[in-house]
Amino acid sequence: MLKKLLIVCVSLTVLAAAGTGLWVWQGLETLEKPVSLEEPVLFDVPSGSAFSRIAQQMEAEGLVEKSLWLRLHGRLNPDQARIRAGEYEFTDGMSARDMVEAMVAGDVKHWSIQFIEGWTFKDMRAALASAERLRQETADWTDEEIMAAMGAEGEHPEGRFFPDTYLFASSDSDLDLLKRSFNRMETVLAEEWENREEGLPYDTPYEALIMASIVERETGVPHERDEVAGVFVRRLEKGMRLQTDPTVIYGMGDKYQGRIGSRDLRTYTPYNTYRIDGLPPTPIALPGQEAIHAALHPKEGDSLYFVARGDGTHKFSRTLAEHQKAVREFQLNRRDDYRSSPPPGDTSQEQSQ
Repeated sequence: MLKKLLIVCVSLTVLAAAGTGLWVWQGLETLEKPVSLEEPVLFDVPSGSAFSRIAQQMEAEGLVEKSLWLRLHGRLNPDQARIRAGEYEFTDGMSARDMVEAMVAGDVKHWSIQFIEGWTFKDMRAALASAERLRQETADWTDEEIMAAMGAEGEHPEGRFFPDTYLFASSDSDLDLLKRSFNRMETVLAEEWENREEGLPYDTPYEALIMASIVERETGVPHERDEVAGVFVRRLEKGMRLQTDPTVIYGMGDKYQGRIGSRDLRTYTPYNTYRIDGLPPTPIALPGQEAIHAALHPKEGDSLYFVARGDGTHKFSRTLAEHQKAVREFQLNRRDDYRSSPPPGDTSQEQSQ
């Protein structure tokens, strides 16, 4: 009798263990099931969060059926419980295991912001201020305070930041992006300066950066950049004033309302290259790498003037007489569809922007 009872107890224990094992296995298998989401879900993991707390949060948001199985998964696989803080994006079809693996890898959600070639630093700061999900740290800072944070105290910010598309996570701040952009420009300018043509009329990389910003503002047609740079370099070498409208516009500041007149060309500002000799004191915009390269590798030739044709390209001339003729043709008798830059979507004359 005792033997039969022992056999029954052992059998029940085995069955219970088998049933429990099956129950646990089935529970853990739910973590492999794809989760149906109508739209991507942003899931925030605060710094210092315990895995059990995150499991409960995932259950509350419908990302896992029962947090019990996720907590057990973490107990059985300690490496899978070492999740990283940040904001994650979970999409339709991901399983709970996929979500955990993303958090363990620190594969946080990234947003992007673009700084466009030809923008001013003011434009750049406005873009940073309006960027959603970006932590604002410098909103109340002056330009001088920002440059001090870059390690360039007392220097002018214009043109010192590299235009590009930058990715950022919710933990990043506007200051982080400014530093990345500033350091990138330092690197690009140093590399381009190291490989510059010989005999250029620049004493420092900064002077080349000033020229590059003027080239950037003068043309959005890639194949013209080195030709525009060539005109300006030859004018500097001959002691001629640059006489370029974008510098006048920059010097006018908020007074510029879309047009410049003869009075504006006669009015002195440190940036009016109709009134000053040589380069203006600072860049006038954010130059891209192509414009920097053009400034340091200007096209050879004998043209000293150029004027906009009205289709985004320019007519280059060797003499003042040729230039005046081109001005009469393209400026005084403007075509109905006149434009100073290539049309949007024109791949043959794609703008740097």
